[in-house]
Amino acid sequence: MSETSNSQPGLTEPFEIGGVRIENRVLLAPLAGIGNWFVRLQARRHGAGLAVSEMVSSFGLHYRNERTLRELMRIHPSEHPVSVQLFGHDPEVMRSGAAIAAEAGADLIDINMGCPVPKVCKTGAGAALLRDPDQALALLRGAAAGSGLPVTVKLRSGLEPGDRSGFELALRLAVEGGAAAVAFHPRPAAAGHRGRPDYELARELAERLAVPVIVSGGLDTAEAVRDAYRRSGADAVMVARGALGYPWVFEELTGARAEPPAAEEVAAELLWVIDRAGEHLGPERAGRYLRKFYPWYLERLPASPAVARELQQSAGLDRARELIRGLAEPVAMAA
Repeated sequence: MSETSNSQPGLTEPFEIGGVRIENRVLLAPLAGIGNWFVRLQARRHGAGLAVSEMVSSFGLHYRNERTLRELMRIHPSEHPVSVQLFGHDPEVMRSGAAIAAEAGADLIDINMGCPVPKVCKTGAGAALLRDPDQALALLRGAAAGSGLPVTVKLRSGLEPGDRSGFELALRLAVEGGAAAVAFHPRPAAAGHRGRPDYELARELAERLAVPVIVSGGLDTAEAVRDAYRRSGADAVMVARGALGYPWVFEELTGARAEPPAAEEVAAELLWVIDRAGEHLGPERAGRYLRKFYPWYLERLPASPAVARELQQSAGLDRARELIRGLAEPVAMAA
């Protein structure tokens, strides 16, 4: 049974998911199109107890898609424990995909049952599974049988405002399906990331389940994370947008940091990201891929519009490194 707010463990206390020890209660959420090995490793470096991979197609794994295997199944030795999130609608394909993820080194398997994106839902995956609890249970069992690992689920509270189908499904997945934990985003799929998360509903779920409940949604700052953890009575919290360009949020939440990073730290971290992206994708693809990363870091650097524009439009990796180093140097000299 999850703790109440008065006796809730601290965020720095360890817990277990299906027998896998997690060193603290602050997790990196699956970030679609972003949460590759080096983003997960970055979160772990800064103190996250667990990082979950970006959403991976069970079909891509089942059919041995080369890019899926090469890029999405890459796991760094220093990021363990790591959870691989799968999505799909076919239990046998999920079984096969989960087996491949386990072979690649996953410590946990997570199944996405909350993605509201139409191209995912129209296949019967993601939040569409809230309409088909029997299929959701079959997917969970398939993943467990194929991988031999603890399987968790991530889902929304429902499809539309006032709908509790996700809440009810979470109960069934834990009690009937043997889910090792439930990551619960207490907003309906139709709301996307808008509106106030219903942390009271998350508390109701945490009070009814014996497995860990991990709350997510609306957690943009360390203060918001602490508030959600307290109000939900959950066993852990899952940070998504709050970690984009700001991995120091994990240090704040685990007590390793009290002040925001200086510009030199931000520049050094961005240079680390650039190097890892080049290693992962090669210089040309990494240059394009990093365009979505730069704005997250430039918010905390003294970048002119001209520098921001060059990074977004034309900078190769060498030029990007030069520009980022130039942003940190004036600050260091002034200090």
